[in-house]
Amino acid sequence: QVQLVESGGGLVQPGGSLRLSCAVSGTIFGIPAMGWYRQAPGKEREVVARKTSFGLTSYADSVKGRFTISRDNAKNTVYLQMNSLKPEDTAVYYCNVLHNGENYWGQGTQVTVSS
Repeated sequence: QVQLVESGGGLVQPGGSLRLSCAVSGTIFGIPAMGWYRQAPGKEREVVARKTSFGLTSYADSVKGRFTISRDNAKNTVYLQMNSLKPEDTAVYYCNVLHNGENYWGQGTQVTVSS
C-alpha cells in the first residue's frame, strides 16, 4: 500500500509563491513516476507537472516558466514550487504516483490565489 500526504497549500496574493510537498510512504520499489495535478471548481482534473522515473520533467503550458517540480528520492518526497501565481491557478492540487502500474493519489491541498 502506498500513501501520499500533501502539504503547503493556502491563500496567496497574485504574484506570490507557494511550495507544495508530497510525502510518499509505503512499499515502493525503485523510483516511481510522480507528478502534480489540479482541479478547479467545475473543471476536470488536469496535469500540472510530472517527473518520470528517469528524471525527465514535463509541464502544462499554462505553468511553464512559473512552476518547478522536483524530487528528493532519499525522502520519497516530491515538491512543486509555484511562483508568479495567478488567480487562475486557484484549484485543489493533488499529488500522484504511478507505481507498478497503479495510480495513487493524495487527499489534495487547496491553493487559492486572490487579493
